[in-house]
Amino acid sequence: MLENYQKAVDNIREDIKTYITKNNIKSLVLGVSGGIDSALCAVLAEPICKELNFPLLGYSIRIQTNKDEEISRAKNIGENFCSEFKEIDLSNLFLTTVKELENEEYDQTGNKEYKIRMGNIKARLRMIYLYNQARKNNGLVLSTDNYTELLLGFWTLHGDVGDFGMIQKLWKTEVYAMSRYLTDIFKTNNETDKAAALIACVEAVPTDGLGITNSDLDQLGANSYEEVDKILIEFLQSGQTLNKDVIGRHTASQFKRDNPYNTPREIIEE
Repeated sequence: MLENYQKAVDNIREDIKTYITKNNIKSLVLGVSGGIDSALCAVLAEPICKELNFPLLGYSIRIQTNKDEEISRAKNIGENFCSEFKEIDLSNLFLTTVKELENEEYDQTGNKEYKIRMGNIKARLRMIYLYNQARKNNGLVLSTDNYTELLLGFWTLHGDVGDFGMIQKLWKTEVYAMSRYLTDIFKTNNETDKAAALIACVEAVPTDGLGITNSDLDQLGANSYEEVDKILIEFLQSGQTLNKDVIGRHTASQFKRDNPYNTPREIIEE
């Protein structure tokens, strides 16, 4: 786990600054969910965008199942850290898409498998919107997944992964710790609105906003992200399985981390 959060913050910011300068990027595009991951990404990106004098474009994209408190937290993050922020409702587009794909109306009482499938559609529609904005503004889309989610396949193929992941290699517990560290800095600098916006996301129940379950931990079968990270770290280091559900999810989602699979040249030519 990280020991020096100030150094880590500085390194992440310097890395994205180098990347966007090298590739002549003119804006950063961020989906702001009201959760801790996108909030931390906004906090990390804001000073770099100001330094380079180009926009951090934030979008809160709701599609039916987003709760009022999620929308409120997203708005506070967007207004405090993004240079431009908009709230978008794609519910009608989602319902139309489902009807075209399923040849029937969206079933709000569907089982878990149905909800997961519908959640994938929502995530992909959100990404279509974000990438369209990136194309319009010569920008790149920021990924908001963390390392814990990556290892568990807790993301939608072609629906969550953006162009640049500032926190993709941070454990979820490190995301929380870094956010608390930055909250303390805002408090010290008397930036109370920023501190309040960020700490609200730290303290919120983690959810993907897709309406599959009430919280991320419900889907993971664990009591806390500290528990989840401990299980994953132990498995990666020693191969020991402390929790069959968590490790089962990790191994079952390997196909996502290997996507897309390409037939090796050696097989083609054998």
